Amino acid sequence: MRTNQKVAVVDDDFEMGRLVKDILSEDGFNVTQYSSAQEALVRFKKDLPQVLITDLKMKEIDGMMFLRKVHAEYPNVVCIMMTAFGSIETAIEAMKSGAFHYIIKPFKNEEMVLLTQRAMQTALLSRENTLLRKELKKSFSLESIVGKSPAMHEVFETVKRVAPAMANVLINGESGSGKELVARAIHSSGARKDRPFIPINCTAIPEQLLESELFGHVKGAFTGANADKKGLFEEADGGTLFLDEIGDLNLTLQAKLLRVLQDKQIRPVGGSQLRQIDVRIVAATHRDLKTMVSEGAFREDLFYRLNVLPVRVPALRERTEDIPLLVENFIAKFALQNNSRVHGVTPQAMTALMAHPWPGNVRELENLIERAVVLSAGEQIDEKDIMGTALNQAKKNIEQIFNDNPTLEQIEEKYIKMILGQTCGQKDRAAKILGINRRTLYRKERVYGLVSDDSPEPAEEEVENAGQ
Repeated sequence: MRTNQKVAVVDDDFEMGRLVKDILSEDGFNVTQYSSAQEALVRFKKDLPQVLITDLKMKEIDGMMFLRKVHAEYPNVVCIMMTAFGSIETAIEAMKSGAFHYIIKPFKNEEMVLLTQRAMQTALLSRENTLLRKELKKSFSLESIVGKSPAMHEVFETVKRVAPAMANVLINGESGSGKELVARAIHSSGARKDRPFIPINCTAIPEQLLESELFGHVKGAFTGANADKKGLFEEADGGTLFLDEIGDLNLTLQAKLLRVLQDKQIRPVGGSQLRQIDVRIVAATHRDLKTMVSEGAFREDLFYRLNVLPVRVPALRERTEDIPLLVENFIAKFALQNNSRVHGVTPQAMTALMAHPWPGNVRELENLIERAVVLSAGEQIDEKDIMGTALNQAKKNIEQIFNDNPTLEQIEEKYIKMILGQTCGQKDRAAKILGINRRTLYRKERVYGLVSDDSPEPAEEEVENAGQ
């Protein structure tokens, strides 16, 4: 019985309406019969069907006018027109007025059933797509970013200010801090929200293919180019192109990207014709682009083109007060996905989570909670549920530092090595965790033989930036 699949039959010929109701009810549909369009419109305010079957010729309001009214007020209702005056002209007019299909009286029972089944399938798919669009909009809205700390409040306020603008945005933040989520929130909160959001990771695509991915190519441009292909700039036309890890773009492509930003035109690989594009760029990086500019690794003119509206996403260690909220959110998400009974964490586990430096940021926390939800035998995540994770590895690393009663100098050397390892050698991050500036870290590295004696010392500007 399709009790949730509602069909409304509207016909001022009571016997005809009753016939259609009986045919469809027998097939399992939940059918309501109405003798007039006015009656149906009143009831639709409280009980809306997914499929409407209406007669063309009726007193008071005829079927065509009724169809137009329903289509205007309830665009997701799928309509079938019944008519005894079958003609191509009538069918075309009905379709233009919003009808899914039409059926000519007298009709065969199976014909009515089959047409209604198809209409219902279309209605359910339409409803599902509408819900998915709403869910996607919600998923990438500002409200979907979890955080109540002052650092995140500043991000929210910045996003609200930059989203309505047309200028390019540069998002800075460590890996795993949520830069793409912020980029999507900027897109979905702005004027381009109904146009495409196209993300690309500049690191994930081989250098030799990246130009083709961005700008497209024409047939025969290179071996394997068997047909013309649109680039991501064209795919994002009218919308937003998110260039993640822009700092990894080579200098040749940086020059071509700069030209596109200046001229608003692209030239496909192997092509001779320029194509106009309208794209907003949101770029992101975990690198210090100012330092890269001073080192000649990133174009200064491109940096200023991208850095019109800067947004900084804080590392998780800078907003530890958000950890309980994030943990709660991730538990709810992964418990539902994995049919788990887990609904919280023990105080001991939360203490351990709050104490961890989270070099992998929110992504690391999310992965840890997903694992713990799956492996936990109880209703709460305990310390034992996070054994074997990076959290406990960090604890073991700390314990190893104190093996064999080392001297203070040995402890310092081991700790600096551990932090450099956790941050994958990123000196800015390591210096922040250690509470020292880049120049001091450099000197410590030289003392402990972690860098060669002829390595250049950081410039004053670099040290100042690292301390901000």
